[in-house]
Amino acid sequence: MEHNKRIIVALDYDNADKAIAMVHQLDPARCRVKIGKELFTYAGPDLVRQVQDKGFEVFLDLKFHDIPNTVRKACAAAADLGVWMLTVHASGGEEMMLAAREGVAGAEHAPKLVAVTVLTSMQESDLSQLGISRSLEEQVMRLASLSQQSKMDGVVCSAKEVVELRKLLSENFALVTPGIRPSGSASGDQKRVMTPREAIQSGSNYLVVGRPITQARNPEAALNAIFDEINAA
Repeated sequence: MEHNKRIIVALDYDNADKAIAMVHQLDPARCRVKIGKELFTYAGPDLVRQVQDKGFEVFLDLKFHDIPNTVRKACAAAADLGVWMLTVHASGGEEMMLAAREGVAGAEHAPKLVAVTVLTSMQESDLSQLGISRSLEEQVMRLASLSQQSKMDGVVCSAKEVVELRKLLSENFALVTPGIRPSGSASGDQKRVMTPREAIQSGSNYLVVGRPITQARNPEAALNAIFDEINAA
């Protein structure tokens, strides 16, 4: 894994100007950036290209979940856009994930494909409402195993599940961890959170960090502090 770029800064904005203003305060040698559904819906592929032109690798977090052929085509489009990483929902099943792999196979620089197991905003009570009787951890493990079987490069998971996932999955299978909050930060709408040091020590490969950087008075200093913390870990 690229140890100097393990931080992925979440550009959770509602317009391109705010996103670009933040990008100007970050160092592409020290982080990558995530563009999710809200920002992509507002600004589209042009913003992805603008950010990439500034030297940043983009994690396109659109969590594709549809019939296999639709997901295949969507992943092919993302690969043509040149993104570094993109997401699908593991709950879409093996056929859908294999179709995603087929979609990026012909790209000159195929993006990493990572599957979302259980959203970090969810708790066991939410699974119960969906008719899933397994514990949250059991559901994560099941979907992570299915993702590896389905030729994904990794999964998105809570840092609190990383230790057990490391026992279950191959060493080169990437674990991407949202819900990262430096010590003293508010957890916000994430229910299963962990500090950068704890996440790296547990076995996370990439850490998704949003508000602790993007809402800091000095985003560059906040990024550097997290960078130093994970290097010390």
